Amino acid sequence: MPHGPDKLPDEHGLEKPVLPGAVLFICGLNSIRSPIAETLARSLLPSKVYIASAGVEKGEPDPFVDAVLEEVGLKKASAQPRTFEELEDDYFDLIITLSPKAHHMALELTRTKSVHVEYWPTPDPTLVRGRRNQILDAYRDVRENLKHHILERFGSTG
Repeated sequence: MPHGPDKLPDEHGLEKPVLPGAVLFICGLNSIRSPIAETLARSLLPSKVYIASAGVEKGEPDPFVDAVLEEVGLKKASAQPRTFEELEDDYFDLIITLSPKAHHMALELTRTKSVHVEYWPTPDPTLVRGRRNQILDAYRDVRENLKHHILERFGSTG
């Protein structure tokens, strides 16, 4: 049975996703998309996987992020947005980019490194205008879309 680079057969011959040792999520400002992805990944993946997030630039904390994470019983891992340069560790097996600018930066940074980079296009919910609930719905869509991507990419690890 052929298998791709991200999957290995288990003892029953079924393919299981290979979990990376360290995953980084990057978006534009590390205030919405990447913190949501980091928080979800920490809740869905085994604790042995190191997970972090960063931005191309440093943004400001967004209260809507806290609200949509609290709806599903989660609390943001890092209170303050940070840039890639501010990370304590810069070795990652997998970098997942969530915006075009972040993807370009990740490809540039990893040009000489053996790091797998994936692009998960994720809309910026701050572009939505309207009532508070309409804005929250945009943030919920980002949360659910990222949760779906994480489960699809890494499989059910439970």
